[in-house]
Amino acid sequence: MNLNDLKQILELVREHALSEFEVEENGLRLRIRKEPSGVVLPQSPAVPAGAASAPLAVTAAPSGPAAVSDQEEIELAVVKSPIVGTFFTSPEPGAAPFVEVGAIVKKGQVLCIIEAMKLMNEIDSEYDGEVVNIYVENGQPVQYGERLFAIRTR
Repeated sequence: MNLNDLKQILELVREHALSEFEVEENGLRLRIRKEPSGVVLPQSPAVPAGAASAPLAVTAAPSGPAAVSDQEEIELAVVKSPIVGTFFTSPEPGAAPFVEVGAIVKKGQVLCIIEAMKLMNEIDSEYDGEVVNIYVENGQPVQYGERLFAIRTR
């Protein structure tokens, strides 16, 4: 698979608005998944032993409704997960959540808890503002750098 093949595959993904595409050729497997942000990310291709591999970063220009939402989110501060773990909206089951959409938060206020290796890690707001989106549901696993909250700063 060469650069022209990759360009053709990416063009097909864009042209047909595919959210995911996978192809395997001569022991090389390429999986492309289009994120809502409009970025196309290759998913850990399987490379035969002995073959050199280089990181592959490809971006697609946002189009249609996604472009509008990206422009709106530019005005927002996004709180991302600093660790891998399980996301919890409240200090214990059945308790009120730390914050909800529409809540006004202050810098240093607890937004959620992420449990990692049986340790409960409080995630504090780095901003003063209004919570406009919560990207993760209670009890869901999160990855390092994953978006948790969008805050309209004040």
